[in-house]
Amino acid sequence: MFLLLMEVPLLNDIVVIFGLSIAIFFICYRLRLPAIVGFLITGMLAGPHGFKLVGAVHEVEILAEIGVVLLLFTIGIEFSLGELLKIKKAVLLGGTLQVLLTIFATFALAKQLGRPTGESIFLGFLISLSSTAIVLKLLQERLEVDSSHGRTCLAILIFQDIAVVPMILLTPFLAGQAGDLTKSLLILALKIAGILLFVAISAKWIVPTVLHQIVRTRSRELFLMSIVAMCFAVALFTSYIGLSLALGAFLAGLIISESEYSHQAFGNILPFKDIFTSFFFVSIGMLLDARLLLAQPIKITVIVLVIILLKTIVAAVAVAALGFPLRTMLLAGLALSQIAEFSFILSKAGTQTGLMSDETYQLFLAVSVMTMIISPLIISLSPQIADFVLTLPIPDKLKSGFVNPNQTEIAQKEHLKDHLIIIGFGINGKNVARAAKAAGITYFAIETNADTVKSAKKEGIPIYYGDAIQESVLEHAAIKDARVMVIAISDPIATRKITAIARQLSPKLHIIARTRFVQEMKPLYDLGAEEVIPEEFETSVEIFTRVLTKYLIPREEIEKFISEVRCDGYEMFRSLSSTSANISDLKVHLADVEISTFKPTENSILINNTLAKIKLRKNYGVSVLAIRRDGKHISNPDADTQILANDTLIVLGEPENITKVINLTKNSTDNLVKT
Repeated sequence: MFLLLMEVPLLNDIVVIFGLSIAIFFICYRLRLPAIVGFLITGMLAGPHGFKLVGAVHEVEILAEIGVVLLLFTIGIEFSLGELLKIKKAVLLGGTLQVLLTIFATFALAKQLGRPTGESIFLGFLISLSSTAIVLKLLQERLEVDSSHGRTCLAILIFQDIAVVPMILLTPFLAGQAGDLTKSLLILALKIAGILLFVAISAKWIVPTVLHQIVRTRSRELFLMSIVAMCFAVALFTSYIGLSLALGAFLAGLIISESEYSHQAFGNILPFKDIFTSFFFVSIGMLLDARLLLAQPIKITVIVLVIILLKTIVAAVAVAALGFPLRTMLLAGLALSQIAEFSFILSKAGTQTGLMSDETYQLFLAVSVMTMIISPLIISLSPQIADFVLTLPIPDKLKSGFVNPNQTEIAQKEHLKDHLIIIGFGINGKNVARAAKAAGITYFAIETNADTVKSAKKEGIPIYYGDAIQESVLEHAAIKDARVMVIAISDPIATRKITAIARQLSPKLHIIARTRFVQEMKPLYDLGAEEVIPEEFETSVEIFTRVLTKYLIPREEIEKFISEVRCDGYEMFRSLSSTSANISDLKVHLADVEISTFKPTENSILINNTLAKIKLRKNYGVSVLAIRRDGKHISNPDADTQILANDTLIVLGEPENITKVINLTKNSTDNLVKT
């Protein structure tokens, strides 16, 4: 083993990196610091500017590049061409504004400091880019990729990755080494058009056909090799034609996302992605020279703060142009406030053409890595920063967003009462609205995406543009007169705040919150939500329900098992049977009563007696709505219906009366039959 390590230096370095990463990551976990910080510190300690524990720095950079490729590939798989088309406005408008405004602001600032014109523009190129790997990794960990600011960040990052290419083409021109710039840009446009056509054809016909034939072999190894080969082939192809590897990997993921095998592909690639991505963050840490930080701490700190502030403001302005409210603007701006990994590649081109001196290059590296290191902290604090800014005396126009699609108010707003409020009009929100409309329930939706609001208004949907974190927005929805509110957004922090504000505004409101994971349930319950529905939990329930059904397990036993499982987490009115679903709807309209089920014990006096003889309604104020018997339901049973052993009664009444009936039926000596 020792001889092997001596013969393969890279293997020795990998062992050092993993060993040191484990120790540092454990410390970071104890200190509740993000994993990315641990990897960056590992690189600083193990790299050439630290203890020099790693010799094969170039090889580690190659592994890091593979990590970025796999990261963007998995993001592309989780995304889809359809979702990409939905955010095309954010890509084109938001991305263009963010890049151009950052370049202009940096240029103006650099010129004031006496920098040459070419170098000032080039510095704008470097600072305008944000780290795709860091931002998307942190948003994934925080479950915010599908949130408004998460999707906007993704759109702007996609544009930045594309913008790197023309920036590289323009670099020689800025250095006075210009070739035929017009011809180069025309060729670039043709390349991008060709790539888009290739992606569309591959996603529609080529990849689904190929994967279908591979899946038919039932070879797990062949499937994995095929997926990896597709990923690297497309990434390599885009690299050959002058685009980035990361962009090619993202496009490869988009292609596979359109096939029915995308989930299997994602599951196979995920472990490799996590391993190689760690090398990327370690390699970034290796770039930082701690001696430079110690030599010029004040200068570097000031530059870092200026860049973060500049990028935050510019990105927020770009997001504002898309019509999002102030909170989304700030969250996206803070998330994009660091300098990108692609800026390192671009900076090398600047040094080669003479645009940057070696001293400026080293200063740029130190500043860039520092922005990356503190980026996890900034993103984790961004909700608190946004909340603080919202408390300042800022015009309502800025808080609610400059592009407001609320051209017309809902005529019936002043008459809203006992209505349903839906927060978020994504897939879940639309389904809730569709069900409410079918059931004849008056509802009112609130959404932060201006385009979604505009299209929904055209369909006659009662929807309002606004951020539900603001009390005025909830008051506009007549929250004090509402009966139920459903929070169906993908931002866990915003979900908590909306729950707390809604409970404060309306103590009697029934709040149902949707969340991603089970661990998020308790905080929402503590804040006042009556029901919290975790997708993770419900997905598992749906899976084992279908498994048990396929094994012909009786529906009654499946229902019993579901009830036992849900007992530990929450209770809700979702059921496998249509009867239970109808009962849930009934409860929404009858807020002062409760729907409950119970099964009389074997020696109960209820067994073999008719409803007329028992007189539950007369003596206890409890009505029997249905009887579940042998997997079937007897709806609205008449007075002559006899209760048999193993029957389950579905009853309606006040909670205390139902409790009395259930307690009495447990003891055969208690005589319910009163003549």
